[in-house]
Amino acid sequence: MKKIILFTVIIIFIPFVIVSFFKIDKKEEINLNYESNTIIRVKRLSSGEIEYLPFEEYIVGVLAGEMPIYFEKEALKAQAVAARSYALKKIEYNKDNEYDVVDSVLNQVYLDNYYLKEAWGNKYVDNINKLREAVNDTSLEYLDYNGEVIDALFFSTSNGYTENSSLVFNIDLPYLQSVTSMWDSSTSSAFRSTKKISSSDFYSSLGLEKSNILNFKVLKRSSTNRILNLSINSTEFTGRELYDKLGLKSTDFSLKQDGDTIIIDTVGYGHGVGMSQYGAEGMALEGYSYKDILSHYYVGTSIKKLLN
Repeated sequence: MKKIILFTVIIIFIPFVIVSFFKIDKKEEINLNYESNTIIRVKRLSSGEIEYLPFEEYIVGVLAGEMPIYFEKEALKAQAVAARSYALKKIEYNKDNEYDVVDSVLNQVYLDNYYLKEAWGNKYVDNINKLREAVNDTSLEYLDYNGEVIDALFFSTSNGYTENSSLVFNIDLPYLQSVTSMWDSSTSSAFRSTKKISSSDFYSSLGLEKSNILNFKVLKRSSTNRILNLSINSTEFTGRELYDKLGLKSTDFSLKQDGDTIIIDTVGYGHGVGMSQYGAEGMALEGYSYKDILSHYYVGTSIKKLLN
């Protein structure tokens, strides 16, 4: 009789322990601090639909799309403030248009929860919580310069320096000036890269007659070593033209021809203006705060908070 009672207790106890274990182990999603009524209109390029999203929820999706999830929290927080500032500027600029931003690199990459659950699987809760914490910790903060929200441009990897906005986008913004970014070489795998193109594709992309000899001359560089003007077989181009026409990672590049192949070595990844994301990660790894990161890359700005 005692054995029967003991066996029954064990049967009842084991499921209770298992259920209790899984209840304790289950992780819950944290909530966002919705302190504003701001809505952003996002055009989804895949469907053409325009979604009306709570502003801070949109910023979480931009963090997921624009910065690696393994980045340090302070880097993610810096990205959250930069992304929020960029989005506010677009809302201001597009107030009379049908939508504020698109969900691609044309503005900022935005990934929704449906996509992230598929992509992250059982890591979804941990990852989304990390991003929501970064957004909550900087809730509604944006960058201001002389009473106006800034156009907080950012890019992947510098060549050791960021570039002046006037040399890339033909607009001289005082907060988008060249600064050092010494961290990128150790944090980014894209710091140096090589691209090989067939000589036929190379010359065709540039509208030039194919040649067996490449006569490449740099005519002018910026102080950050990026090419401003160059000539190829006596035809002049801007560095930006080659960046766009050949899909280069940077305007800090060199060219050489090896038979029927053009070899292009680049340093850095992206347009070079504003915050370097891998530079931000390097700063965070050295113990800098998100405020330190933002003040370094966006010269003379201050952090303000969006009000209802």
